[in-house]
Amino acid sequence: MDKWLAAALDYIPRWIDHQMRLTEQPGCAIAVAHKGKLVFEQAFGQADIVREVALTPRHRFRVASHSKTFTAAGILKLREEGRLQLDDRVGDFVFGLHEDVAQATVMQLLSHTAGLIRDGFDAGQWQDRRPFLDADEIREDLSRGTTIEPNSRFKYSNHGYGLLGLVIEAVTGERYVDWIAREIVAASGLEETTPDAPLAKSTPFAHGHSSKLPLGRRVLIPATNPTNALASATGFISTAADLARFFGSLSPTAKKSVLGVESRREMARRQWRDAHNSIERWYGLGTISGPLGEWNWFGHSGGFQGTITRTVCVPSQDIAVSVLTNAADGLSHVWLDGALHVMQAYAKHGAPSRRAAPWSGRFWSLWGATDFLAMDGKVLVANPTLPNPVMDASQIEPLGRDREGVERGRIVLAGGYANHGELARIERDARGRTTQAWLGGTRLLSEARAAKELAARYGA
Repeated sequence: MDKWLAAALDYIPRWIDHQMRLTEQPGCAIAVAHKGKLVFEQAFGQADIVREVALTPRHRFRVASHSKTFTAAGILKLREEGRLQLDDRVGDFVFGLHEDVAQATVMQLLSHTAGLIRDGFDAGQWQDRRPFLDADEIREDLSRGTTIEPNSRFKYSNHGYGLLGLVIEAVTGERYVDWIAREIVAASGLEETTPDAPLAKSTPFAHGHSSKLPLGRRVLIPATNPTNALASATGFISTAADLARFFGSLSPTAKKSVLGVESRREMARRQWRDAHNSIERWYGLGTISGPLGEWNWFGHSGGFQGTITRTVCVPSQDIAVSVLTNAADGLSHVWLDGALHVMQAYAKHGAPSRRAAPWSGRFWSLWGATDFLAMDGKVLVANPTLPNPVMDASQIEPLGRDREGVERGRIVLAGGYANHGELARIERDARGRTTQAWLGGTRLLSEARAAKELAARYGA
């Protein structure tokens, strides 16, 4: 593993732990794969706030629309075997469809451009008000035809991916969950992933949770319900580790994959832009993609009842990251982007040099926490309360340790409202333990000392 990545993975869990404390989220699991191997995984918080079950990396999550990537991989594998083509009509495989729906191509279903209704005329399955639909109920919802003209724009449809599950069943002669579990999940070496509920009773499972509003407290959402004919759109249950490995294997640069390079390139290629999204996003074949700084990524996200999840692969860095949260207001999107920002900072500035390494640490004041991140020849002043902790970070140039053991430095880059050009230092006691830091004229303390100071000044 590259030294800069190891340094980033040392900081990211400390940042997420701080974010967990700030936001009071129930739980979060994160995993990182590099060059096809799992290099990091950690869990925070609880899998079940009612029974106070600690979350572990082995707890399975409902990962919802990640299912679409598995389904798309299944379709592309069938194409590689010559058993279907992307321009085949869905009506050639699935019977009893409205004539306009039957004309939709496999390619249009994969890219969400068939013009189909998103979730039917009663989407109560997503509110846990009704069971997920069977095949006949999907056909009934589609009996009125398309909603808009096909190939006119990107329009997400879970029903469309339900049809793709039926296509796989028609081509293979097997149940979708059985074929996909063997030909994609097991073939990819995944041992903690299943296409739908129920799980074996002994399997650790992260239940969903509501947001705090409108009740003023979180409640547990079981999230153990099967998704029936929509398993191909939203049924999958997995861990961050398995997802990081799987999405990493879909990179065109991956050395091992269940798909050939051509299929992987086709899946990740930007097919349709989401023109009405203020953030640059594209949809491919079962994948979402976009830029973050100088890195381009592809992946998918998912929202189940009380669970928000996201996984991305950055082919240029041979990195895949998965962040899973078990709350309706879960911050997997925010935290995954934040983790990538931290990685970018270390990739740009390098692993800690010997002179910068003594500066690493978290310090506190009335205004909260400040993190010193040692890199190659410099120290970034990060704000762990931010979604991107390294955004507009000031930079300190370490000048070395004086005779009294004080680490001294100069702030060589900072915003106009910060301390550009001023001095910084870290002070230690006779045993070498850090006692305080100074950033310009601001004195920073350990968390315990800062808490004691606040309590003494303003009351416990």
